[in-house]
Amino acid sequence: MRNCWNRLFLEERPSIGLAFFRIFAALTVGFHVLPLFFRMDENYLHIAFKTLNYNFFTPEVITLVQKSPDWLAWVFAGLFCLSWFCFLVGLASQLSCILMTATCYYFYALNSFYVGTLSWDILLVTLFLMCLTPYHGDYFSVDCLRRGDVFAYRRQRPFFIQRLLQLQIGFTYLYTGLYKISAEGNWISGNPIYFLMHYPPAGVTKYFLLRDFLAQQPQLCYGLGIGILACEIFLVFLLFYPPARITAIYLGFIFHVTLILTLDVPAIFFFLFPPQLLLFIDPRGVIAWVEKKRVYNQPARRSRIIYDGNCGFCRRSLNQLKIMDIFDVFTPVDFHGLYDPAQRHPQLTKKAVISQLYLIEPDGRLYGGFHAFRRMCFSLPMCYPLIPVMYFPGMGVIGPWAYRWVAQNRYLFHANTVCRNNACFR
Repeated sequence: MRNCWNRLFLEERPSIGLAFFRIFAALTVGFHVLPLFFRMDENYLHIAFKTLNYNFFTPEVITLVQKSPDWLAWVFAGLFCLSWFCFLVGLASQLSCILMTATCYYFYALNSFYVGTLSWDILLVTLFLMCLTPYHGDYFSVDCLRRGDVFAYRRQRPFFIQRLLQLQIGFTYLYTGLYKISAEGNWISGNPIYFLMHYPPAGVTKYFLLRDFLAQQPQLCYGLGIGILACEIFLVFLLFYPPARITAIYLGFIFHVTLILTLDVPAIFFFLFPPQLLLFIDPRGVIAWVEKKRVYNQPARRSRIIYDGNCGFCRRSLNQLKIMDIFDVFTPVDFHGLYDPAQRHPQLTKKAVISQLYLIEPDGRLYGGFHAFRRMCFSLPMCYPLIPVMYFPGMGVIGPWAYRWVAQNRYLFHANTVCRNNACFR
C-alpha cells in the first residue's frame, strides 16, 4: 500500500506540465475578473446590486465582507491586478497565487451576481490546490530565470499536486454524469436535448448550424444525450487508463468545444478544463521529447549568437537565454575569441560586433540588434507572448532605437559602481 501511495502521489516527476497549466489558470481568472473592474460602481461598490452566496460562505464571512468600505474594494482590485500579473508571468508564483486567490474569494463574497456559478466554484478549488506549492513556477516563469538553472525544465517535484488536479477534473465529469441520472436528473427517462432545441436562442442554447434539424429529430437527440452521459461517466476511467488516455483527452477537447459552440455555458469550460486534461500527459514523456529535440539540434543545426563576452550584463542575459532555450537551438560565441568576425559571416566586422549582438542562422542569414532578438523569439517558447509586441505597429522604429540605447550603455548595467568602467568584467 505504501509503495502504491508513493507511486501515485509522492513519486518525483518533472513539473513542466504544472508550469504550463499555471498560465492557463491565470488567463482563466483574468478573463473572468478583470472585466468586472471596469464597472466597479455596478459590481462591487456600496451602490451595486449584489447577490450573496450563502451556500459557499458562512453568514459571518459575508457579514464581515459586506462591511468593507469602497476604498477597500479598490485596494483589493489593485492587489488582484498585481498578484494576477505576477502569477501569470511566474514571479513569486506561490505567494502571488495565494494573494490572487484571496482577492478572488473576497470579491466572490462581496458580490456573486456575475461569477456565482458551479464552474467558478470549481476554479476556486483549482486555485486552492495551486496555492499549496511553488512547483508551478519551476519553468515558463520569471522565477526560473532568477534562479539561473539552465536545466530548469527538467526539475523533479512530487507528483501529488498534478495528481489531485487530475482527480478533480476526472471526478467533475463523473459527478456531472451521475447527477443527470440521479433523482433530480431525467437524461434516461426524458429527452432534455430535444427540449433544449426548442428553447429561445437567447436562453440556454445558441442558434447553431444544426439546431433546426435536431429540433425535428427526437430520437437522434435522445441518442446524443445518452452519448454525452456515457462520455461524462466513463471519461474518468479512460483518462486513468494509459492505453486510452490520449483518446480520452481528444474526446474531452471535442466535448468542450461542442459545449461552447452549442450552449451558453461559462467560458471556464473552455479556458480551464481542456488545459487541465493535458495534465494527464506524463511529463516524463514530454521531457524525453524535449531531449530528442535537443539531440537533433546538433552544433551544425544551431544558430550562432555573436555577443560581447566582456560585458557582464550581456553574459547574464545570455545565461537567461540558455534557460529559455529549451530546445538548444542557439550557440553563444564571444567575438573576443574570434581572430576575425568575418570567419563567421562575410558581413561581420570588428566594429559591427562591438556595436550590437548578431544572430547567424544555419542557412547563413544574418540579423543584428533588435531584429536579432525579434528573430530569436520564434525559437524560444517563453518568448512567444512577445512576438505580437515585436511586430506591433511602430516597433520597427522604437525597437531598434531602444536596443541601440541599451547596447551603447551596456557596461553601466551593474549593481557594483566599480563595474561602471568595466573593471570587473572577469
